[in-house]
Formats: sequence, structure tokens, C-alpha cells
Amino acid sequence: MSQKEKTLDTLCVHAGWDSDPCTGSVNPPVYFTSTYKQEAPGKHKGFEYSRTGNPTRKALEEAVATLEGGRFGYAFASGMAAIDAVMRLFAKPLRVVSIADLYGGTFRLFEKVYRPLGYDFWYANDNDELIALIRGHKPDIVWIESPTNPLLTVVDIEGIVGVAKEASPEILVVVDNTFATPYLQRPITIGADIVVHSATKYLAGHSDVVLGAVVTNREDLAEQIGFIQNAAGAVPSPMDSFLTVRGIRTLHLRMDRHCQNAKAIADFLSYHPAIEKVYFPGLPSHEGHTIAAKQMKDFGGMVTFRLKKDTLDAAQIFFSRLEIFQLAESLGGVESLANHPAIMTHASFPKEERIKRGITDGLIRLSVGIEDTQDLIADISQALEPLA
Repeated sequence: MSQKEKTLDTLCVHAGWDSDPCTGSVNPPVYFTSTYKQEAPGKHKGFEYSRTGNPTRKALEEAVATLEGGRFGYAFASGMAAIDAVMRLFAKPLRVVSIADLYGGTFRLFEKVYRPLGYDFWYANDNDELIALIRGHKPDIVWIESPTNPLLTVVDIEGIVGVAKEASPEILVVVDNTFATPYLQRPITIGADIVVHSATKYLAGHSDVVLGAVVTNREDLAEQIGFIQNAAGAVPSPMDSFLTVRGIRTLHLRMDRHCQNAKAIADFLSYHPAIEKVYFPGLPSHEGHTIAAKQMKDFGGMVTFRLKKDTLDAAQIFFSRLEIFQLAESLGGVESLANHPAIMTHASFPKEERIKRGITDGLIRLSVGIEDTQDLIADISQALEPLA
């Protein structure tokens, strides 16, 4: 049976690694080595130096590429290193149209690192604005998160790809697929040129790794990304690569539970008197629900909501009362986390820009873990009691 014939559930367990030909090990060995013996100058067994390539990292790269439906995968030391590699693809300053609601670290990289180098960025609030900006500016790159961070806006990936390629076949469509994972959506199979991941999150899944990945189907882009990976050297360690492969093997099981718990919590919050609005693509009231139902297998494990008392004091009361949910950066681990975007993950946005984009002091983002559903709801319920 070919890789294409296997289901994603099976690929999660087996992609990237069969068994070790020397020992039969069912897990990829962790190759703690910086260099490799060569039979003669330039004659080796596929590996020469571990910045350039490492067998453990190769197993991870093949696994992520396979899950995304791509031919080429590259692992990086962090999600931001992966994004940075994509931004280096051209030998000139780029013109980028991006969805406005995106991870604060990505915004910081765009505005504080690349705009001073002559790059141009335009930001759209929704699909219609994205289409208008693409047609008006004909950028080099269209940058998509879907669902977005933290407001869980849903971008019509296939539709935007069509608009971009109609405007110019040279436009690259890049999708940050961190929130959805390849288990829920596979952007490359519907036309995206590049997919990036903070594999720190759901792919690794246990809050013990910092790692990024880039996947593409295009050989020309793969050659450039591989060159940048080697030349810049922002590669993950063999141990982090191994841990991410291990995490991927249970991705399908974890995502099913993340989605189940998130839906139950979103439903609960929708009727709570202390809540002004719930952002979750699985709710029929969500503006992107129809698109999400079309392009995603399920609606993900992230839930964002705004308190009716839209203040920092109210948010602090909520956070201080949580017992199971932990106040922490990041997301996608087996444990449930609560986050305050305005102060934590999106602090790099200027205050005026942050508020304009809806990231107010009463906005709270939940990364819903795989604990018991009713325990999680009970925890949120008691934390909200003083605010009702």
C-alpha cells in the first residue's frame, strides 16, 4: 500500500519511519552526532554534517511532508525560524498581503525586521479585503493563517489561492497551518504553495519542544528552502526532532479529543451571562463557519472569548480562579492553557493597532487540552462566577 492510499490516522503513526535497517528498531534512533565518516572526500552515505542533514531530523521532515500531502519538508529550530526562511526566498524586498489577525511574533517579524529592509505589508480583516488587496497590489506573497490567532478568523484557502493565481501565477500563497494541523486541513492539496508550522504546538503536542517546519510540493522552492536551512543553520536538535516524531504518532487521537472538548466549551460559553462573544469556527454563528466546515475535517482545539466586563481586572479575576487551565504562553499541548493575548502572545502589537484588531483587555484565548470535558467546563464555570 502506497503512502497516498493510507489514511491520515495511519500516516500519523507510520509516516517518515518504517524501521531501522540495522537493528529493526521501530523508533527512529536519536543520532547525537555532529559529523559523519566519509569513505573518500565527498563520498558518504547521505549525511556529512548535522547542520546540513541528520537522520532523526530527516525522519521528522518526511513525516510532516507526508501528512501535509507535500513532497518536501524542512525542519527548523522554531516556528519563527521557519517563517523567517520563507521570507528569505527572494533576493529582493517582498510585497506581502497578509490576514490582519495573525500571531504577534509573525507581526513583529514582518514589521520590526523586514519592513525596515524595504518590504511592504498590507493587512486584510477578512476574505473580501484579502481579495481586494491581492488584486490591487499583486504581491509576491499572500500570507494566510486559518483559523487565525487569536480571533479564529477563517480564510477561504482554496478561494484565495484562485484569486492569487488569477492575479499573477507568480504569487506565492503561504499558509500557517499551526492551529488546524494537517489532520484537520491540508492547504497544499487545495493549491497553497507553502505550508509552515510551529511544530511546538499540536504536532509535538506535549509542550516540551520548540520546533518549526516548512512543507512544499514545488521542487524549485524546496531547493531554495533547503539552501536557506543549511546556510542560515537554524535547525532543530536530534532530540527535539525525535520528540516531535513521537508526538505526531498520536496527533490524530489528540486532535479528536481537542476538537471534542473545544466544541463543548464553546457551546457552554455561548450561553454564559459573563461572556460577550465566543470565537470558535464550530459555532453556526461564527462568520467563517460555512468555510471552515468545507475545508476542515473538524473545527480545532482553540476557543477565544471576550468578557462582558472587557477589562484587565476582570480577566485577572478569571485567570486567578482557574485550577485546571494554566495561564501560560503557547498552545496545542495535551494540557489546557489560558492566555491573555493583549499582554502575552500579541504584546508586540502597538496598543492602538491591537485594539483596532479586537485584541482588547477582556479577550481570553483557550488552548483546550485533552482532559475530561466536564472537568474543564466546571473549571471555567467556577472561574467565571464572580463576573456573571
